[in-house]
Amino acid sequence: MTRERMMGEKLFYLSHLRPEGEMKVTLVLEPRSNISSGESPLSPSAVSHSDSASSTQSLSHGGAPELLVGLSYNATTGRLSVEMIKGSHFRNLAVNRAPDTYGKLFLLNSVGQEMSRCKTSIRRGQPNPVYKETFVFQVALFQLSDVTLMISVYNRRTMKRKEMIGWIALGQNSSGEEEQDHWEEMKESRGQQVCRWHTLLES
Repeated sequence: MTRERMMGEKLFYLSHLRPEGEMKVTLVLEPRSNISSGESPLSPSAVSHSDSASSTQSLSHGGAPELLVGLSYNATTGRLSVEMIKGSHFRNLAVNRAPDTYGKLFLLNSVGQEMSRCKTSIRRGQPNPVYKETFVFQVALFQLSDVTLMISVYNRRTMKRKEMIGWIALGQNSSGEEEQDHWEEMKESRGQQVCRWHTLLES
């Protein structure tokens, strides 16, 4: 949770400074996506290291629903800890208001059979909900390369069945390269939590 996320930036040229006295300037920040590469020498790698690719990634997907997930694995105890931290750009397409959302987590074995499941509590009326809920699965070290963690986010609709906002899969059958990289980074992190943003796939 030490990652930072850029809210906006603005270039201010020091040639505008007066040689004497103080000068107060109001700068209107713009999202990085609004500043073309020709105008801004500040590439993501040139900004501070804490503004890492995984934390700024949430700004680069054009408003697609995303989920920040923390993973850690203790090889001694066989405990796989999954923290569903927060979401971004969750929408309720049926009505013009923020959705009531919750997450479901499934652990599947190598042939796709469910080993364990759990779900978060509901976050009401939040397009960018903060969950900060951690779930622990028991997975032996020799099983770690053969399991798949499925995370789905649902919008709970009154008087109607739930609808899925999106999903991701990590582990043996990862849903993409970012998910596979996150899983591998967790395996190499020696029990330290690894947090990454993931773009949710449509159902």
